[in-house]
Amino acid sequence: MKLVLLERVENLGAMGDVVSVRPGFARNFLLPQEKALRATEANLARFEAEREALEKRNAERAAEAATAGETIDGESFIMIRQAGESGQLYGSVTSRDIADIVSASGTSVARSQVVLNSPIKTLGVHDVRIKLHADVSVTVSINVARSEEEAERQAAGEDVIAAQADEDRAIAEAQAAALFEASEEGQELAAQQAAEAETAGDEAETEETEQ
Repeated sequence: MKLVLLERVENLGAMGDVVSVRPGFARNFLLPQEKALRATEANLARFEAEREALEKRNAERAAEAATAGETIDGESFIMIRQAGESGQLYGSVTSRDIADIVSASGTSVARSQVVLNSPIKTLGVHDVRIKLHADVSVTVSINVARSEEEAERQAAGEDVIAAQADEDRAIAEAQAAALFEASEEGQELAAQQAAEAETAGDEAETEETEQ
């Protein structure tokens, strides 16, 4: 389907460009979002007649988006989720989740504005781009943790999964060392008891001989 763009669309074209797109993309996104018109002769003539007004509207929207973006750019948002020891989430964090938590801070963000190639499925601090306008993008940090305390550690730069693995390894090594030590003590005790038994046997045999 051929459309004329009413504003710049990332990875597609600039305002005024005539582009070919999939019908579903046109009907579900570009047309209802008023980002494009069907590239008919009438619409092309309408675009040229309204170009100045469209450019002004686009500049105003970009300025509004830039102002809104200043309040969230670089901000960190904590999401508490359940996860296994490997850091794999029992579920995932989606673009809708991110849009909801950012919007709760006071800056309205739509799900479609969250640039997330795939849902977040691991613990950690994840940088996510939010496209507030075709010409305005900001980045927020999504701190996914199992607890507030864990989120604080991650925010400070700690890899909590690696730290937990190190702790588990240290505990396992300490337990192995304790078992080895106990085993050595047991062997020494057994050897001592055997030696004592042998000595006692020799003494008994000597007594019998003397008698």
